[in-house]
This record gives sequence, structure tokens and C-alpha cells, in this order.
Amino acid sequence: MVALADFNPSCYLPSSVSSYLPNAVACPPPPSVARSMFDTVTSPFSSTYSVLRHTTDAIMGLPFLSFLLIPTMTSYSTSLNLLFFYLTWSTLVLSHHPLRVEVVGSLAVKFLFYLLPSGAMLLVDVLFPGVSASFKSLGDDALPLKDTRRKSVFKFARILGWSVFNVVFGVMVQGLLEWLLTMQLGRPAALRVTTTLPLPWGIVKDLLKGLVARDVLTWVVHRYLLHGGARPANAIVRDLSAMHGSWYHKAVKAPFPLSPTYDHPLIYLLKVVLPMYLPAMYWRFHALTFILYLAIVSMEETFTHCGYARLPTHFILGGIARRNEVHCLTGGRGNFGTWGLCDWLAGTSIGTDATDDIMDEVEESDVQGKVMKQAGRGVAQVKNAAGGRNGSAHVGTRSRRRTRRTRSDSDSD
Repeated sequence: MVALADFNPSCYLPSSVSSYLPNAVACPPPPSVARSMFDTVTSPFSSTYSVLRHTTDAIMGLPFLSFLLIPTMTSYSTSLNLLFFYLTWSTLVLSHHPLRVEVVGSLAVKFLFYLLPSGAMLLVDVLFPGVSASFKSLGDDALPLKDTRRKSVFKFARILGWSVFNVVFGVMVQGLLEWLLTMQLGRPAALRVTTTLPLPWGIVKDLLKGLVARDVLTWVVHRYLLHGGARPANAIVRDLSAMHGSWYHKAVKAPFPLSPTYDHPLIYLLKVVLPMYLPAMYWRFHALTFILYLAIVSMEETFTHCGYARLPTHFILGGIARRNEVHCLTGGRGNFGTWGLCDWLAGTSIGTDATDDIMDEVEESDVQGKVMKQAGRGVAQVKNAAGGRNGSAHVGTRSRRRTRRTRSDSDSD
């Protein structure tokens, strides 16, 4: 039914009469068939591009990101950055469907924090293998493409193709779960896509809960489903273990960029996607909290599988990277978790564990020496202050004695 506001009487006049009407009143010609088909085909892509552009603007407009990662790209105060970010985020949420915001936002985060930096590191490993090997913890053994024969290159290209496919596949599964919840079951969305910004303490609390739950779920799936022993009694576990071994452990002898997402799609879903997404679904993260959560997970996958000996922080990323290397070198005999806490509690750590990382960080930072140095400075300051007071007291006493002598001399005169 045509709405009254959209009704134009000039559209029902003969063309010979409507041609004499002014342009403001005349009925516009209907679109051609080709134009209609073009709009039908391109509208999903144009709308998706609009969401991607707004999402990227919102991510890069995060106050903490502009302060920590790109301080040279902004000269505004934090309050003004927060205002710009809120306007961008509100425009994104109000002008697009929440499901599209979640799916495209997840793809944007995966591209910015995983695919793009991992691809750059991998390009350096392939183009400059000698230089890259000098920075690797395992040397030449950590290079992803040591054999340049055609068969090896095709095999390596297949690994990269499956890695990128799994990233897209994981986001599509995430969107499918949201669609089933909202469209089919009539339940609230797993993530809260609203214009209301979450509080900082709420973000920190959700991030901690999500990361801990992800570590526990990853350890359980990796330990009991993908490495169920030499001869698992359960047929499903036996098939999953064989699938994981024939895909990941057969192709990845040492971690390299883009290797954490390489596996059979079903194994990748069980090992990576569900442990990451189920905590966000259970606690119903805000979309912004989930973006930060996904960015942390993506950066962890990027740095802990790059193979470099020096990482931004040895305490967290360095320990995870070394445990991943041991896991690959031993064929999956231990180190099943991500952060190492579950392996330390369950006794499945091989090599260094989380406590060793803490001790190494303490020794590297020389915490005890810094504490003693600060204590020495404090004692010296106290002594100097006490000496200054004593000196001032002596000076006061001597000045009073001089005054008394002067008065006695004047009285005698």
C-alpha cells in the first residue's frame, strides 16, 4: 500500500501533460531494469562497506587506542576524543542492523590486529629469510618456507589459504549463532549492540572473566578432545585427535605467522572459535567490550606465533610463545592452554610454566635491586633531612650565644 506522504498525483497524468509540469512537481521516471538489478546486487556490498568504514573509524577512535598506539595522529584531548568516538559509534549503531555491526566489526578487528600484522611478518620471513632467522628464537627451523620447490610452495599456499578461510569461517559461525538466537529462537542477542557506552570497570571485569574462561575452555578441548592419548576409547575423540594431528601437527613444525588459525575447520571451531565466543555469549558482553576482547585475542595470536625471540613483554607474550613452540616441537605432548595457568595447575606443562615466566620477569627487571636502591635512597634522604635539622639547631644555638655576648658587652660598657 502506498503511503499518503509518498503519493504524487502527477505520476498518474499522461506523459504529454506531465512534461509541462515543473521539476519540483513532476513525477520522476522509474528506474530501468538494469539499474534495479544493479542496485539489488550491489546494495549488500555497499551497505557492508559502510558498516566496515564506520566500524574502523570507531575502533581507531577509541580513546585508549589513540592515546597508546597512535599518539602522533591526534592532538585532541581525551574528552574530545571520547565525544568523537561516541558520535561515530552512535551513528554506526543507529544506521545499521546489530547483526551486521557485530559481524563486520569482528572481521575488521581480525583484519587490523591479526591478518594485517601477521601477513607483514610472514612477508618479511619469505622475502628476507636470512635476516628474519637471526631474530627467531629457533633460528632457521622457525622459517615457514625453507624449501622453495614448487611442491613446497603450493603446500605452503594451501596452509595460508586455509588459515585465512578459517578466520572468515569463524566470524560467519559467530553471525550464524546470533541469527539463530534472534531470528529463529526469539531470544536476546548474544552481544549488546547499543549506543550506551560501558563503564571502564565493567569493561575490565568482563575482559578478565572472558580471558580466564577462554583459557580454561581451550585447555579442556585441546587436552581431552584433540590430544586424548595414544589410543582414545571414544571414537569421536579418536577421530578429532587424528584430524588435528594430520592437519596442524603434520604441517606446523614450529609456529609462524598465520599458523594459529591453520587447522581443519571443525577443529578450528572447537579449539579457537567456541572457547573465545562462548564466554562473551554467556556474560552478554557489550559490543565495544567484545571488540576489545577480540583485539586482545588477535594480538596474542599474532605475537605468540611469530617466532621472534624478543616480544613486547616477556612475562605474558614471551611465555606463551615459548610454550607454543614446545607444544609444536613435541607433537602436542603438553602445553595445551593459552596463558599457561591451567597447564601449571594440571601438571601438563612442558619446559617453563607460568611461575617460571614470573621469576624470569623478576630477574630481568631486577626488582630486588630496584627495591634496595630505592630503600637506600630513602635512608639517605632521611639522614640528610636529619642532618639538616641538626645543623640548623647548632646554627641557632651559636647565634643565640653571640647575641647574649653582645648584650653582656654592651651592659659592661
